[in-house]
Amino acid sequence: MIVVMGATGTTGNALLHSLLALGEPVRALTRTPQRPLPGLTGAHRPPVEVRYADAADPHSLRAAFEGASGLFLAMANSPAQVELETRVIDIAAHSGIGHIVKISAPAAEPDSPVAISRGHRAVEDHLRASGLTHTVLRPYAFMQNLLRPAPTLAQGVILGTMGDAPCNYVDCRDIGDVAAAALTRPDIAGNTYTLTGPEAVSHPELASRLSALTGREIRYVNLSPNELRDSLVHHAHMPTWLADHVTEIQQLAVARPETPTTTVTDILGRPPRSLDAFLREHGDHFRRQGR
Repeated sequence: MIVVMGATGTTGNALLHSLLALGEPVRALTRTPQRPLPGLTGAHRPPVEVRYADAADPHSLRAAFEGASGLFLAMANSPAQVELETRVIDIAAHSGIGHIVKISAPAAEPDSPVAISRGHRAVEDHLRASGLTHTVLRPYAFMQNLLRPAPTLAQGVILGTMGDAPCNYVDCRDIGDVAAAALTRPDIAGNTYTLTGPEAVSHPELASRLSALTGREIRYVNLSPNELRDSLVHHAHMPTWLADHVTEIQQLAVARPETPTTTVTDILGRPPRSLDAFLREHGDHFRRQGR
């Protein structure tokens, strides 16, 4: 039995579909088990077992991990992430889970300029110290995040602080397929993998592609880090820690230009989904944002 934490999240839900396609028994964990899981029905074989679990509730974790052999650990970034994920790892170790696949972040280094990445590194270190077999996935920017409501995009503007620096994007469905492979194939378990799509694309180039797709002008406006942070807090209503994170990762892309990896192809034997294919797939969504 493979347990999927974050089953309602983008990567967790993608993993559920990947594991079901492989015929693997899956237990999906969620704080809202009464709600249907996105894209899943009772007709799936094997069926998905849905359980309540909350990382802040150790009793619920112990019950949810019972009888499981593998765990997918993906939690939304937050100031409490290190505390919550290390608790999950400790309970998993005591519950007899043998393999954990953790979603981490690029530049997960002790001295990373990105605070969230430093937190991921602390969790990675705790995972290594646990003695459990583990696989770490470090994906770059999710293509699916482009689908989130963006008032500035509706106004024909993309804001950022990256200049012309390229950005790696990766489709969460590819992350799900790689995570499924790590959970079911011993030959690739136990390593750290950096995941990207097939190309790195700058914000000005993204604006150009969206312009061509939607038939209306979309411009990239480059701001200073402080200007972007203030805009995210005051206009996008982000919490300060998240606005700091967005600003930090964009500045990191300037300091360390991003380039694609071949990891998805190496593991899955096929190329990763491209940004252009993703934009075409969701063309109606982007066109609606300009209405």
